[in-house]
Amino acid sequence: MNSPDYDDSTAFLGDWGPFQRTVFALLCFSIIPNGFTGLSMVFMGDTPAHHCLIPAALNITDEWRNASIPLEEEEDSRLSKCSRPRVDIIKNYSDIGLLPWVDVNVSNIPREACLDGWVYDKGTYISTIVTEWDLVCSDDWRVPLTTSLFFSGVLTGSFISGQIADRFGRKIVLFVTMAIQTVFTFIQVFSPSWLIFCLLFFIAGMGQISNYLTAFALGMEILSPSIRDIYSTLGVCLFFSIGYMMLPLAAYFLRDWRMLLLALTIPGFFCMPLWWFIPESPRWLLSQGRVKEAEEILRKAAKMNGVKAPDVIFPQHQARGNTGSLKTYNLCDLVKSPNIRCITVLLCLVWFAVSIGYCALSLNTSSLHGNIYLNCFLSAMVEVPALIMAWLMLRRLPRRLCLSSTLSFGGLLLLFIHLIPQHMSYVTISLVMLGKFGLSAAFSIVYPATAELYPTVVRGTSLGTCSTASRVGSLSAPYFIYLGGYNRSLPYILIGSLNVLSGLLYLLLPESFGSPLPETISHMQRGVWCKKRHSTCSQTKSKCEDEDEYETERF
Repeated sequence: MNSPDYDDSTAFLGDWGPFQRTVFALLCFSIIPNGFTGLSMVFMGDTPAHHCLIPAALNITDEWRNASIPLEEEEDSRLSKCSRPRVDIIKNYSDIGLLPWVDVNVSNIPREACLDGWVYDKGTYISTIVTEWDLVCSDDWRVPLTTSLFFSGVLTGSFISGQIADRFGRKIVLFVTMAIQTVFTFIQVFSPSWLIFCLLFFIAGMGQISNYLTAFALGMEILSPSIRDIYSTLGVCLFFSIGYMMLPLAAYFLRDWRMLLLALTIPGFFCMPLWWFIPESPRWLLSQGRVKEAEEILRKAAKMNGVKAPDVIFPQHQARGNTGSLKTYNLCDLVKSPNIRCITVLLCLVWFAVSIGYCALSLNTSSLHGNIYLNCFLSAMVEVPALIMAWLMLRRLPRRLCLSSTLSFGGLLLLFIHLIPQHMSYVTISLVMLGKFGLSAAFSIVYPATAELYPTVVRGTSLGTCSTASRVGSLSAPYFIYLGGYNRSLPYILIGSLNVLSGLLYLLLPESFGSPLPETISHMQRGVWCKKRHSTCSQTKSKCEDEDEYETERF
């Protein structure tokens, strides 16, 4: 069994030496491409203004050609995009010299589908996947499906990557998934059809979230306790937002979706050489019984920091040597005992709720009036002060207070929206942005709060499982927005209520502030439900954790 005092054993390295700064910077740099890939469909999948194409070969007068272009009035918007007056009738009227709206009421001419294709407005984009494959009118369902398939890949990657990282190591999973994201995004540039594009997008999604979660776990395990808070907020989360903010800048200058996608793969290729600079997690190696490899990494780190490492860093493990892990852990261990099962279920609910709120509010910003590039940039910018606030809270306040307050704050503001009169749109927008501010802070806090509760042997699996619940939430977010078509306030009431409830439920979980990262399941803290049943837990040890890994009652 691993020792719980790993941080004490490695205290000789210091908190913020060249080794820690290098790992911090390189892992954060590897996060930037995730901000590109995860939100690129905002521009690649946008639908510009369009109307039916009238073939140039159709020899009709200018008056009839103008009349055959569908009207732009609000009540005729559907028809103007997806139908046109029958061109054979227009041709006959043109040939005999009749004039539209003078001799003939054009609105009475039977309509037909856009049999010759569409004309797309080129003012904003040169091309998108919509204009490339005519994903409009009867095929407009393919655009949201494309995004859903990407998030399905993200969900799949979340589910399997954590278990693989716990089995084979953080470093190899980080770079394999980073390569998957970069290579398959690059291949997407040459997609000959929408179907091939979607298949490649699904695979790229599998890598996109997997390398993010693995980089997060790797940094949390390598960096000292005093640095973990800033790493989890102003580190990985902030650099994701930086990638998000760079997306509209790149899209502004690259209006063709293929060129934009090609540009977004460049940072990923620059991340590949980081293999030789980012080490494996010594904490994970130790959990696998690979003591010599763990000590070798720490000795190199000590040399880099200019300090002397002890002759024996982990004396309690030396007798065992590189014998490998005594036990292999998997997904079943997250629900094996009552204590860890309750923790897993509650955390999955919290991740699900905050993801619905964050994604729904982010997607809804696209409906704001104004320039799409500026709107996207501002949507990313609002996350920066939220991350700063989250970092300040994590430094001083208990985790339960941090997460419960931000979830409840964001949720309550959304609940107030149904009280605002419809004509006071500026107040509604302000509440929506403040709600996103709170939920963005909660999203950055939930990562370290989760990682600190689970032990090293299942930390990757637990983050992957919770992220899977989060992806289910992101897939559900568009349907919450869809409910706004029936009642303007209904999405905000549901999202607000769900996040307030999850904020209250989080108070039942253990407090990890100031505690060392647990190494094995037996080192996990217990939730409120076990504290209240102290006598029962003491009499029947298996009530709160497995008999095989039971240790003395700590409450």
